[in-house]
Amino acid sequence: MEEKKQIEAITEEVHKQKETVEADPHRQAYHLMAPVGLINDPNGLIKWDGKYHMFFQWSPYQAGHGMKVWGHYHTKDFVHYTLEKPALVPSEWYDKDGCFSGSAVEKDGVLHLFYTGHTEKEGEIDQEYQALAVSEDGRQFEKKGMLLESPEGITAHFRDPKVWWHEDLWYMVVGAQTEDKKGAVLLYSSKDLSEWEYVKRLAVAGDKEGYMWECPDFFTLDGQEILLFSPQGMEPEDIHFQNVYQTGYLTGSAEGDVWKRGEFQELDRGFEFYAPQTFEAEGRRLMIGWMGVPDQYEEAHPTVDNQWIHSWTIPRELSWNGKKIIQTPIREAKQWRTSESPVEKKEMIENDQQEIEDISGRVAELSIDFEEIGEMWAMELYHEASFSYKKADNLLTLTRPDPEDAEKTQFRHVQLESPLRSLQVFLDHSSLEIFVNEGEEVFTARIFADAALTDIAFTSLGRSEFTVKKWELAAIDIESTL
Repeated sequence: MEEKKQIEAITEEVHKQKETVEADPHRQAYHLMAPVGLINDPNGLIKWDGKYHMFFQWSPYQAGHGMKVWGHYHTKDFVHYTLEKPALVPSEWYDKDGCFSGSAVEKDGVLHLFYTGHTEKEGEIDQEYQALAVSEDGRQFEKKGMLLESPEGITAHFRDPKVWWHEDLWYMVVGAQTEDKKGAVLLYSSKDLSEWEYVKRLAVAGDKEGYMWECPDFFTLDGQEILLFSPQGMEPEDIHFQNVYQTGYLTGSAEGDVWKRGEFQELDRGFEFYAPQTFEAEGRRLMIGWMGVPDQYEEAHPTVDNQWIHSWTIPRELSWNGKKIIQTPIREAKQWRTSESPVEKKEMIENDQQEIEDISGRVAELSIDFEEIGEMWAMELYHEASFSYKKADNLLTLTRPDPEDAEKTQFRHVQLESPLRSLQVFLDHSSLEIFVNEGEEVFTARIFADAALTDIAFTSLGRSEFTVKKWELAAIDIESTL
């Protein structure tokens, strides 16, 4: 089907399902979602022509993984958004079964999109190619053709190009799988964005580090080189790596022709976080992640019945503290607050559970600062999720019902390096993001509690003193050109 007809068909599907999708009580207020169907990886994040452009992997015809196109949002302030027509749809031999993930850069005033052309044979992956499309206005995109195919020693799993400029060359990393079924990141260089030269395997998985590395992102953060990616095939290890697939990073430094790397570190400790992408704007490194994990409880999400699934995280600002990546909510998130002054309560709870007057709601930001913590402290949300701290072990735990079996409980943990001091909690209708100790750790999760429930309860074994601030948050405004 030619591109124009595909875009018309997608537009028709959006309008057909609009009422059903928007009536779902689990639709988010200030998180980006697809207008219909499935959203997954953030693509092509860039500030260009005075706007933040955010392209997204989109399966518009079903609330599941199907044929993928590039959807397109842009904003100037992270409050008011425009949903444009799809930027990329399958139309060429090298992308006939999907326009998969990639990145964006600007050169000579022109927006360049690098993406993976996906092809299949009898329902299975055949080949994947790195391709280029360009735009002068951010609305019409011209495909420039296939740039790269998988090199010798690499299987058909070869995707997700991330491109950047460094000193006097363009560089690209691509996620890959070696013929002996190990995840890898390949490095390429170019002088002109058209002709690319293979440089080396930047990093390859060890024996327990997965069979495929997706969505690589290479950048320097406060002087530290970081390779961010999403490995598939890592086995659980104690409290770590509990999701079906992980997301995390390696730190490293160049030593001659070798990039000497450290140990893999998880980036988010919750249930739903995958395929994040970063970009640089105004001197800061921003990141958005997919609030989902492939092949993990997806069919059990109640939103599937209403023709949509998944959302993105809120944008985060990244910094380096000398040991790890620190993640904090984007500063523009303060614009979502409906008032300058929060509801503020100073509480003391001792061997009790209680609700705090005016501290409740489904679309809110909470700031919690601790003066004293007993043996255990916990926050329960809508009788659905619980977030607790065990002081003796310095252990944080997030629990919720198993989406596939409500009689079972799921757990995600992290052991803090220093005692719990503070929490910043972002609640949306069906999601939860918790920033711990000013972003030293983050938990991201979907929670599908009864939409009528708004109660939040606090528990302490022993004596706990803390101050809670609460802001109501407004929904972002989205204008659609579809």
